[in-house]
Amino acid sequence: MSRKRWFLGMAGAGAAIVAAIVFVNSTRRPGRNPAANSSRPPMDREIEDEPAAVALTSTSAAISEGPSWARFRGDNGMGISSDPNIPTAWSDTQNRSWKTKLPGPGSSSPVLTAEFAFLTTYSGYGEPTGARGNIGELKRHLLCIDREDGSIVWTKTFVAVQPEVPYQGMGVPEHGYATNSPVTDGETVFAFLGKSGVLAFDLQGNELWRVSVGTQSGNRGWGSAASLILYGDFVIVNAAEESQSIIAINKTSGEVIWRTPASTLELCYSTPAISRVDDQRDDLVLAVPGEIWGLNPKTGKLVWYVETSMTDNLSPSVIVSDDRIYAFGGYRSSGSVAIRAGGRGDVTDSHVLWTSRNSSYVATPVLVEDRLYWIDDRGLYFCVDATTGDIISKSRTPGLASGERPVYASPIAIGGNIFLQTRASGVLVLAPKSELTVLAQNKFAGDDSVFNATPAVDNGQLFLRSYDALYCVAQP
Repeated sequence: MSRKRWFLGMAGAGAAIVAAIVFVNSTRRPGRNPAANSSRPPMDREIEDEPAAVALTSTSAAISEGPSWARFRGDNGMGISSDPNIPTAWSDTQNRSWKTKLPGPGSSSPVLTAEFAFLTTYSGYGEPTGARGNIGELKRHLLCIDREDGSIVWTKTFVAVQPEVPYQGMGVPEHGYATNSPVTDGETVFAFLGKSGVLAFDLQGNELWRVSVGTQSGNRGWGSAASLILYGDFVIVNAAEESQSIIAINKTSGEVIWRTPASTLELCYSTPAISRVDDQRDDLVLAVPGEIWGLNPKTGKLVWYVETSMTDNLSPSVIVSDDRIYAFGGYRSSGSVAIRAGGRGDVTDSHVLWTSRNSSYVATPVLVEDRLYWIDDRGLYFCVDATTGDIISKSRTPGLASGERPVYASPIAIGGNIFLQTRASGVLVLAPKSELTVLAQNKFAGDDSVFNATPAVDNGQLFLRSYDALYCVAQP
């Protein structure tokens, strides 16, 4: 197998579920990564089960008439929308409300308020046209776009903090320099620009604060990818690439509330999620090489962990559904695991529900009615029983352009159907059935650029992002 074949890109694009196969043995667990024990966060010895004070949504407080897609993959990263008004067929002349040319490429997903869509791009260096340029001229951009007509309301441009990872090899050319999706609480938008830090803006484009989260680079030089989440008054960032740490920042002041360094975060590119435990406490869940962690989101300290066999390249994000957590490994051979939420300390022997040899490789699967769906980097369709991990159906997906990795974005579910953005073959609309059932395949003519970003959806509008443009799909 070629070296490139083994590379796991960053999902954010998206971004990303994590995980691996877990081998359970009372005396020895083969397949573990010994380095996983060398650096994990300190245990939270004083945590108390108490009524959780934070609503389990992607925003810190309920916005009465605001959107549900305020972070990467919507509420808690589930990638689920019940919107009944999203069309399943579109083209340049059908159900396309508008198209907005972007000032540069990127793999980050749009996030939404009631009026605006926000996304990031980059320019000046390393563009996919082959114009590598001077790395010192690399710039990143945050855009605010009017949802009604697609007009760009404002753009903020930032000269990239150096030294930046070069545009070469198997990493950055796969996804670029704008892979981290923003997050919004409906009043402020927060952007993660890798080595250039985390920044906060009001909806008029006024900068409120900026915080550096490190300027390091991972040992593979694959670039930054994890997206921000909000928890209460905290903006939480997985700064594994920048400083091998997880950081919580006060969303109003920009003050760093806690910082949890751990060398095992190396090569963890995924976005955390929140798990509510018995309506008593919230756990911040993240998978890292060799383990899955449940952290106290108020302190950053470790509450529980599960040891796994995954080694590195963790791009898919964890899926949290009620009392279950699903994680998928980076390399497809790393497999997948389902665990029971909660617990204290090492819960490897008590909380693993199933393990499997199957993995999505890059994208975060979508969970619909106890079934997990995804298309992997080879173009294989999977339908997996979420209660057992068994494959219900596996088949070759028709209509995909040739290439090593036809899918980079994560699938989402809208109104019961599965919408899967491919890199070069449009969006596949699939029925959630055991056997692969393609309802539609929709592609915009004239846009041959890369579609890496996971779609966003809210209030009758579907947002699709390519390297060249942002599209809004809606019924007339």
